[in-house]
Amino acid sequence: MTSFADSKPLSMPLPRLQSGKRGTFVLAVIIAFLALLPLGFVFWATAVTGWETASQMIFRPRVGELMTNTLLLVLFTVPLATLLATSLAWLTERSDLPFARGWSALCVAPLAIPAFVHSYAWIGMWPGFHGLPAGIAISVTAYFPFLYLPISAALRLLDPALEDQAASLGLSDAAVFRRVVLPQLRLSILGGGLLVGLHLLAEYGLYAMIRFDTFTTAIVDQFQSTYNGVAANMLALVLVLCCLVLLGFDAGLRGRRRYARIGSGVARKARKVSLGRWRYVCVLLPIAAVAFALGIPAVTLSHWLIAGGGEIWRMNEIGLALAQTLVICVVGGLATTLAALPIAWLSVRRPSRGSRIIEGCYYLASSMPGVVVALALVTITVRVALPLYQTVATIVLAYVIMFLPRALVSLRASIAQVPAELEQAAASLGRSPANALWSTTVRLAAPGAAAAVALSSLGIMNELTATQMLAPNGIRTLAMAFWALTSEIDYAGAAPYALLMILFSLPMTALLHHQSKKIAGR
Repeated sequence: MTSFADSKPLSMPLPRLQSGKRGTFVLAVIIAFLALLPLGFVFWATAVTGWETASQMIFRPRVGELMTNTLLLVLFTVPLATLLATSLAWLTERSDLPFARGWSALCVAPLAIPAFVHSYAWIGMWPGFHGLPAGIAISVTAYFPFLYLPISAALRLLDPALEDQAASLGLSDAAVFRRVVLPQLRLSILGGGLLVGLHLLAEYGLYAMIRFDTFTTAIVDQFQSTYNGVAANMLALVLVLCCLVLLGFDAGLRGRRRYARIGSGVARKARKVSLGRWRYVCVLLPIAAVAFALGIPAVTLSHWLIAGGGEIWRMNEIGLALAQTLVICVVGGLATTLAALPIAWLSVRRPSRGSRIIEGCYYLASSMPGVVVALALVTITVRVALPLYQTVATIVLAYVIMFLPRALVSLRASIAQVPAELEQAAASLGRSPANALWSTTVRLAAPGAAAAVALSSLGIMNELTATQMLAPNGIRTLAMAFWALTSEIDYAGAAPYALLMILFSLPMTALLHHQSKKIAGR
């Protein structure tokens, strides 16, 4: 009989594991290269144009006007959205606000409504509402949930002992929030603010509908009206530089300050602050936010659906658009998740400086507006790979570039929960690295992969600019059909498409809200 002492330890095929790591790393590098193609194209186009021509196209009054509009939009929208989201998060998480859980869900619900549908709803109610004030108001109501989600999640995870200690020193509730809570929300506020800022730079439909000119609307106009490649490329360069400045500004504000303590603290809920006589006054804030973010779209959509009657439900056209949208969402979501898998695995199983650099390339590429990605891929396919022009492969590549981080975050969290020893055991039984990865980690991380596909598909369903510029002939998504009808001032005909986009986005929005609650164990 063989004793445990005589048994040999499990031998691992290290050369095969190392080979698998190298293969995964090479694949991740190739995907990073493809993701950075639009950024490389912008700088290449500038170099080919020449400094003299480029400077004439960049340093002109029109660009100055667009820059002024963009700066004003960002400088007003981001602080207002931050103030609104932080106030709502504190009220729903840390106060005795009536119906707090319901308000929390309703504050996330606007994410299910595409930004251009928000604009459509506001214009339907106030047709003369245009320009910068309209851009700021609609942007705040459309994008504040991007700040509300991380801030409310951070509030749930804070250790209440720190606040108790501050209160024991005689600080008021307001002072505790200002000196203890708010500094710990810094990363959440900066992350959400960066996301809102990048959306403001990238958005097209919202601002085109209210006739507010930004770099994105100007680039699309140049592309669609005159196909002026030089002018569009130079505007794209300025837009990319704005994105890079925003990323650098965010990195500088984050700094190297420590936000964690040794130990997790006491696992208990924080004390709810009593609003007292202000309880029913404070409830007016979430009522107003929900009324503007959800009430206006609901009223406008209901009006046009009722006014249009049964005639606007052209089931052949709507059914075709819905089917094509679902197919392209599933294909794009699967492709994005598969593209994110190599770097997600490396960042968890084999973290290194190289994997962090590749991951940074993914995030940098995804920060570029969809119009820049589409413009780059159009030019590259026309000049270098003409058979790929206006094909499904090209538009799927655009989706992969834009939505990689959505899939990466979900995959990385799921892979981290799967023991690495399972892969090693599968490899020791003679399976190839790819087969070992598939039969263990990928299968056990399937829920995270499904969430990655769903999150990517949600972004694809509501994407307008890149889809318009890259979609093959015959493809007409819900977003494209909606935009075509609103461009013809057929607001009633566009209403069913808007309704379908919202209905299919709601489940994913509910999942996001559930996941944010689950993180804190609630």
